Amino acid sequence: MSERFDDGSAGDADYGVIGREYSRYRRFDPAIAGLIRDALRPARTILNVGAGAGSYEPTDLEVTALEPSASMRAQRPAHLPRAIEGVAEALPFADGIFDAGMATFTVHQWQNLAQGLAEMRRVVRGPIVILSCDPGELTKSWLNDYAPEMIAVEAKRYPPMSSLTAALGKHASVRPVPIPLHCSDGFGEAYYGRPEALLDPGARRANSAWSFVDPSVAERFVRHLTRDLVSGAWDARYGHLRTQPSFDGSLKLIVGRGIDSPSTPE
Repeated sequence: MSERFDDGSAGDADYGVIGREYSRYRRFDPAIAGLIRDALRPARTILNVGAGAGSYEPTDLEVTALEPSASMRAQRPAHLPRAIEGVAEALPFADGIFDAGMATFTVHQWQNLAQGLAEMRRVVRGPIVILSCDPGELTKSWLNDYAPEMIAVEAKRYPPMSSLTAALGKHASVRPVPIPLHCSDGFGEAYYGRPEALLDPGARRANSAWSFVDPSVAERFVRHLTRDLVSGAWDARYGHLRTQPSFDGSLKLIVGRGIDSPSTPE
């Protein structure tokens, strides 16, 4: 069980420290947002759990955002609703009051995954849409060659897909999310064809896994990646990724149903 940090962060990462520039690097990507929006249909009222800076909140729907970190709540842009302070495991809402629920890049931060998902099922009538990473597919990225310790940390933090689908019910599905070449949301795999971008310490800081490895891992990563970019070794092995339109990595959309399940599977 993780402890709450000074800014209220309820997971294993202190977003009061690593999240100060989060919204600069972790931004809405239209292609990913479109998949999330489609999965939420036909809902009008949405609960966003672990909402962060609100990157993927549909602006044409009525969204209630819940976020424990004061730092992240402060980074929400003015056009989005203010986030309520709270955690997934104890949602401050009555049963079945939302049409749909969403949780993007957050379930690996929850202190009790089963309880958090049970709470979502309690308050949501329709689809529950989760954007997360399959820990078994993280090694697909070239990052595993340069920072295997960081990838190993990520794999331990993310829940397996089977845990998510089991908690969401028999009609839950796991859908691959192709990552666009110029993805504007700077999670690690988003830079699959733009390795130079990860030489920026801010870009790495916006991916919490780097905060769980020794600083020497990042130092070695920068040193080796810089060397291989200068020598051409990275391009000799991975250069095709620079023009590959999308990358099928670990990113997944998990879609389940709340207390009003559909008559047919997804």
